[in-house]
Amino acid sequence: MTTNQAKSTVDVRTIEPRERHPLIFNTFEALEPGEFLLLVNDHDPAPLRYQFEAERTNQFDWEYIERGPEVWQVHITRKAA
Repeated sequence: MTTNQAKSTVDVRTIEPRERHPLIFNTFEALEPGEFLLLVNDHDPAPLRYQFEAERTNQFDWEYIERGPEVWQVHITRKAA
C-alpha cells in the first residue's frame, strides 16, 4: 500500500458526470513521475481505469484503497517515463 500523501485529491462525487474524466486526466497530467492522486468516487471507477489503460498505457499504477459499497478510493500514480 502506498504510504505517501497524495499530491491531489479529486472527489468527484459532487461533480457533473461529463466533467469527471476530464478533471481526473488533467489532474493526472499535472503530476510528476512517482506522484499520485487520490480519487474519491461513489461507484467503482472501473470504466475510468479502462480509459487510462487505452490512453495512458504503461504510464500509471492503479491501487484501490477503499472498495465501496458507498465510497471508492483509488491511488492513481504517474509512472516514470
